[in-house]
Amino acid sequence: MAFLEKDLKPDPYGQFDAWFSEAEKKMGREWATAFCLSTVDQQGSPEGRMVLLKEFDAQGFIFYTNLHSPKGRALAGHPKAAMTFHWQPLERQVRIQGNTELLSDAEADAYFQSRPRLSQLGAWASRQSEPLKSRFALLREVVRYALKYPTGIIPRPPQWNGFRIKPLRLEFWQAGTHRLHDRFLYEKQSGGSWSATRLYP
Repeated sequence: MAFLEKDLKPDPYGQFDAWFSEAEKKMGREWATAFCLSTVDQQGSPEGRMVLLKEFDAQGFIFYTNLHSPKGRALAGHPKAAMTFHWQPLERQVRIQGNTELLSDAEADAYFQSRPRLSQLGAWASRQSEPLKSRFALLREVVRYALKYPTGIIPRPPQWNGFRIKPLRLEFWQAGTHRLHDRFLYEKQSGGSWSATRLYP
């Protein structure tokens, strides 16, 4: 399926919204929101992992994590990131690069309270990416926090928050026959507008 200049939306957020809506219908929300988050640590080593997109608008793309995790520490020291979505059933890929910022406490609190109660307890129980002796040890921590917060509101752990990726570049890739793919790159200009350029496959 060709992806032509006439198909482009005026700005990349409109283009992403259109493609995301199609991916969600085709794949379901959880698969559509999955993307590879790439960061660079303090030693300059790149690292990627799959996470879920939770919100997006003209301000940027939001995901949540433990701030003590490798990605949380990497973004604290080097607040830039890349996102890669691969929607295989549609033969599409979206690559996003930009700066990151930590969400406000109000934003993070609101999303945390929308999560299932067991997910909230899990955020308290998990020391993300640290060595774990056994699954039983993890479940014991969940039970400990369940007893600490048996009813009512569970507060957000101080080490749990979200990041907003504020894009500078977004590339939309549509597979073509004989590897003659269609690629368009949106780049943010100094005045805040966006330019769109067709790229060679």
